[in-house]
Amino acid sequence: MDESTVTELRVAAGQHRQAPLAVTQGDPSGIGPEIALMAWMHRRPGDQPFFALADPHHLTRLAAQLGLAVPIETVEPSQAREAFGRALPVVPLARRIAGAPGQPSQADALGTIEAIERGVELVRSGQASALVTNPISKDALYKAGFKHPGHTEFLGELAQELWGVPTLPVMMLWSPQLAVVPVTIHVSIARVLTDLTRQLIVDTARITARDLRDKFGVASPRLAVAGLNPHAGENGAMGSEERDFISAAVADLRAEGIDARGPLPADTMFHAEARARYDAAICMYHDQALIPIKTLAFDSAVNTTLGLPFIRTSPDHGTAYDIAGKGVANPASLIAALSLATRLVNQKAPAA
Repeated sequence: MDESTVTELRVAAGQHRQAPLAVTQGDPSGIGPEIALMAWMHRRPGDQPFFALADPHHLTRLAAQLGLAVPIETVEPSQAREAFGRALPVVPLARRIAGAPGQPSQADALGTIEAIERGVELVRSGQASALVTNPISKDALYKAGFKHPGHTEFLGELAQELWGVPTLPVMMLWSPQLAVVPVTIHVSIARVLTDLTRQLIVDTARITARDLRDKFGVASPRLAVAGLNPHAGENGAMGSEERDFISAAVADLRAEGIDARGPLPADTMFHAEARARYDAAICMYHDQALIPIKTLAFDSAVNTTLGLPFIRTSPDHGTAYDIAGKGVANPASLIAALSLATRLVNQKAPAA
């Protein structure tokens, strides 16, 4: 890399780090809007400013209903940093909210999608430094014609469209205690057996190792690869997938110089002594990854998407319709998502 290119990268990175974070409304009938209000109330000096992609009228009504002293200011993204100290900056969406807290409306699905698309576009243009997404209801979106299994896959398609590069989005749940990556994500257990392949394990782990190094600053990432079956197959007695292709995937990774080991029995991977031996656990399916991290760090875990050309984080919980609008939602996971996004944005510029 020549000196002029490095200089351009440093300037671009510096300008990008100054941009605020973009926070999507998520499903507006869930707790996303109210925890965004609460996160602004919990702001501290030195925090990265953020703006909400939402309906400002909905947020104003919600703040009044909950008794939250949060002034709302409608802004352009370029005005958000200056406004952040006095009000929650809101970049308005084209669609007004139809539903109420705890009472979702199918009419709001397009606004939920609009917020995600707009957020990615603003990061692409440099008007936002990272994307922080609030929880969505997949069922509500599916009924509106949403074609993607979830946030992660949709973001991968948007990245490919806007950046023009093939993208494999990888979902990582991160906390100070544990980081986990499911190889197969939003599919049934029956489909896991079809979708799980040697190449998918290698690709997922490779992206995980790269982003742990490049985005998280882990110099030599250590990966623990789980088996699929009880006792990692017990040498074929309880399943052959470990013997047939998971072991081969680990060997492929090690041949590339990636510090990966396994397949390991999943039931002994997550106690404190075991966790100290790796930086991320590569798990074969959704619940194998999410049960341990939600047990250890339910309020502080963050969902972040690896493999994208931008930073995306999200709270590690759902829409919580049952408590929406009652003033009891906990903003801790959103605050953690904002904090992690800020940390990743502020990683040092490329070395000369």
